[in-house]
Amino acid sequence: MSRTKANGPQAAPRKLVIKPLKSRPQLPADFEARTWGKLREAVLAVHAKRPVSCSLEELYGLVEDMCLHKMADRLYVNLQKECDRHVSEQLTKLATDQIMDPVLFLGKVAACWKDHCDQMLIIRSIFLYLDRTYVISTSGVRSLFEMGLNLFGSHLAEHPEVERKTVVGLLQLIEAERSGETVDRVLMAHLLRCFTSLGIYGTIFQGPFLQQTTEFYAAEGLQYMATTEVAQYLLHCERRLAEEYERCQQYLDATTRKPLISAVESQLLERHVAAILEKGFDGLMAEGRVADLGRLFGLCARIHALDPLKAAFRAYIKKAGIALIMDEEKDKDMVKLLLDMKERLDTVLIEAFGRAEQFGHALKDAFEHFINQRSNRPAELVAKFMDERLRGGQKGQSDEELDSTLDKALMLFRYIQGKDVFEAFYKKDLAKRLLLGKSASTDAEKGMITKLKAECGSQFTNKLEGMFKDVDLSRDIMTSFRQSASSRSKCPAGLDMSVHILTSGYWPTYPILEAKLPEELTQYQSVFKEFYLSKHSGRRLVWHNSQGHCTVRAHFPKGAKELSVSLFQTVVLMLFNDADALSFEDIKAASGIEDRELRRTLQSLACGKIRAITKEPKGREVDDGDMFRFNGDFSAQLFRIKINAIQMKETVEENKKTNDQVLQDRQYQIDAAIVRVMKTRKSLSHKLLVSELLTQLKFPMKQSDLKKRIESLIDREYLERDRDNPNVYNYLA
Repeated sequence: MSRTKANGPQAAPRKLVIKPLKSRPQLPADFEARTWGKLREAVLAVHAKRPVSCSLEELYGLVEDMCLHKMADRLYVNLQKECDRHVSEQLTKLATDQIMDPVLFLGKVAACWKDHCDQMLIIRSIFLYLDRTYVISTSGVRSLFEMGLNLFGSHLAEHPEVERKTVVGLLQLIEAERSGETVDRVLMAHLLRCFTSLGIYGTIFQGPFLQQTTEFYAAEGLQYMATTEVAQYLLHCERRLAEEYERCQQYLDATTRKPLISAVESQLLERHVAAILEKGFDGLMAEGRVADLGRLFGLCARIHALDPLKAAFRAYIKKAGIALIMDEEKDKDMVKLLLDMKERLDTVLIEAFGRAEQFGHALKDAFEHFINQRSNRPAELVAKFMDERLRGGQKGQSDEELDSTLDKALMLFRYIQGKDVFEAFYKKDLAKRLLLGKSASTDAEKGMITKLKAECGSQFTNKLEGMFKDVDLSRDIMTSFRQSASSRSKCPAGLDMSVHILTSGYWPTYPILEAKLPEELTQYQSVFKEFYLSKHSGRRLVWHNSQGHCTVRAHFPKGAKELSVSLFQTVVLMLFNDADALSFEDIKAASGIEDRELRRTLQSLACGKIRAITKEPKGREVDDGDMFRFNGDFSAQLFRIKINAIQMKETVEENKKTNDQVLQDRQYQIDAAIVRVMKTRKSLSHKLLVSELLTQLKFPMKQSDLKKRIESLIDREYLERDRDNPNVYNYLA
């Protein structure tokens, strides 16, 4: 049995039927005219600066209705015509205005432009629907504000006298401002923004403005260069550039900045850079005016004129340096003056020139040039300067100050080409310091050797290091000697002697001057010689009495004193133990000292500030027949007294001898270099050989000296001239 579900009757689906309107609503025939009439009244009210009779909402609605009914194109054209008429009237009025004062005229132009912009903004707010629909969707149609700008620009172009008077007025105001007058910058900014907005800034203003700027600064540059000092002129240039930068920020268009600054730099700086450097650079350098030099550097960097400045910097250093280095009267303070000069130049380089690498190279090249214009002497003076600082007795000088001073002197040493001259004098002075115990600091001495080794290599300092080794070994030998009972028993009582054993190859060559030493000293020398040779067989000892010094006890009627004297002074003084008065001939016969050395010794004892003996007749020179007496009236506040030897003549002789030795060593080096080059090349022309030698030799040498050495080697058959070409040399194996 099947069952079916009973359903009720089904309802039919309902349909939505849309019926057309019986009739389409029609716009009034005068809708467009009436609506535009209301809108036109509003536009006229805006242009006339009257209150608008309708509300903005109502006017906006009218514009929207016209756009919705496809009247936007005609509405846009009508609005454009109305704005065009108004702009034409305003600019025609400006063109016919007879105001001659440029500032008043500029004010009217600015007011006209401001009114136009304000009115276009109000009109745009009324016709905003048109601007946002029709304008956006239609190509080739400007926005309402752009349309207003185009109309203003077109009519301004039709009245060139307005453009001309506006530009002339602006240029007059700028020139007045450059002359120090106060002007209305807001007005100028407003007008120049008008030109920028209209797109005519570059065509009608920037060209005449830059031309006026060029002419203004060309005249000003000539006037100021003729009437002011260089420092004031540089300050003026800097101030003018700052003013023009500010002018760009205040009212000029951004596109003007680069050509404007370039014009100022060209007229004030580029045209006069040579005259500035010639007229005032040396004066600024001489007076150490770092701020002005820094200003000059910055201005030259702006115009890419650092090369002329660098050349002037180098030329000044050479000129000032040569004037200093060639002045023999300043030799005493030469190194200090050079260090002061270098310090001033470093200050300028760091603070004014910003450590510019090219200026650092110029400083180095100029120093190397002038310091070597006077051959050998600067090297000698640097060595003596170091000797003075390294000797004891520099009161109030800390180790740090000493090290700093030596570093500065080492800087001068780097510039010197004749380093062999420096080595010779430094070695001679170092020997005196070591032998007399006058070094301020052993650490400073060894530190200096380390610095020289780093600069010139171990070969340069080999002998100097050997001198220190000799001093250390001598100290050990003397300790061993004093601890030797057998040797001490043979020595005279009440006498102590210290001996330095020197290796002849390391130390300067000293003249061997004979003298008849007191018996006690002779005995002491014999005992020490016996002791030393027993420890070191096969060696030979040579006594250099001229380098000895002693401390002797002298009993004067007014009190005992300890005198620090040389060995020769000691020999002479001890002669007065047995006699109160002796003639020059007696002293010469008894002492055995060479004539010239004896005269110097007697002069130091009888003619100096401290006179242990007296001379008759009185005078500075020692002559034959002079009598010398023990000074019974001698008195002094100090107990220990040093009597310096007269060394002026000796210094001149030593200098000559040292320089001669250097020249002799150079000859050996030249000969070795010639043979080395020719052995490698076998055959070489004179010109190429000289060129090669000047490259290899590290000291200044004239070509004439090289030619002499070549001739010497030819005579000694190391070289020969080529038979076919006399200017070519051949090496002889």
